[in-house]
Amino acid sequence: MQVFENRVKIEVIKIELRCAELLTISANAKINLTLDILGKREDGYHDVELVLQSIALADTLELAKIDSGIKFEMNTDEVVGAEILPTDDSNLAYQAARVVQEYCKLKEGVFIRLTKKIPVAAGLAGGSTDAAAVIRGMNRLFNLRLTTEEMCNLGAKIGSDVPFCVVGGTCLASGRGEVLTRLADLPSLPIVLIKPRGAIPTAWAYKTYDNDRSPEHPDTAAICEAINLSDTEAVCELIFNVMERVAVKKYPVIMQCKNQMLEAGAVAAMMSGSGPSVFGIAKNRDDAVKIADTFKNSGVQVFVTETVGRIEN
Repeated sequence: MQVFENRVKIEVIKIELRCAELLTISANAKINLTLDILGKREDGYHDVELVLQSIALADTLELAKIDSGIKFEMNTDEVVGAEILPTDDSNLAYQAARVVQEYCKLKEGVFIRLTKKIPVAAGLAGGSTDAAAVIRGMNRLFNLRLTTEEMCNLGAKIGSDVPFCVVGGTCLASGRGEVLTRLADLPSLPIVLIKPRGAIPTAWAYKTYDNDRSPEHPDTAAICEAINLSDTEAVCELIFNVMERVAVKKYPVIMQCKNQMLEAGAVAAMMSGSGPSVFGIAKNRDDAVKIADTFKNSGVQVFVTETVGRIEN
């Protein structure tokens, strides 16, 4: 009897979706042009200054109205390690849907189908950008007329990177990472992105940094000025991540990937976020492809992508 009831529920969902219009939303990954840790807060988080940049590599989410609740599906076939992602209310995209429903007092439900392309646990805000896409998508789907500020505030309830992923482009993030200052969009820059095997737990990275603080820090003011002047040469010279020094001690593959990209012609290279992904900035698309080719058969995930501008909400 239970099996029959489940089949009925599945058929009902399929009928609802056939009658509904699917809304497709892209969820762009991010890289850190800088990452600086200013100190630990009383709430257990860290005060940070980050220059964040959206890239073209993106997950895809499809949303549709249903009668009630949240129905969540995920396609992870092409993403190594994606089997660790939950599909219940511990998934950030699922949480985002619930936050919007509660804030807007929605009586209708939402169907969400997520197709992953962004590597998992990679320092690329893969989960956060999915959550942001759900917030933006539900705003359109249900005609909620939420302002960008409201969407960012809802996102901050889910994670520190979510507000940036709502707005995209190039931003200075401070506080826990949720306080944003828009910077000028950078000209499109070719990016080679390498995701080595394994993952670096964010909590471990911050705790280890607290015990072994970097004597060097990024010149955040200088890189923000360079971005606003579209001085990409200066931007490449000023990228810096204080977490990289911590991460490479335990994960030397990060420095190996970084050095390999620089030797292959990257203008600059650095770990993103708390790692282990490493990105390289290339002179042009052809150079980016050549750099990527040097990682063939290396057992790492390789992407050729580019920086992108802010999201129109």
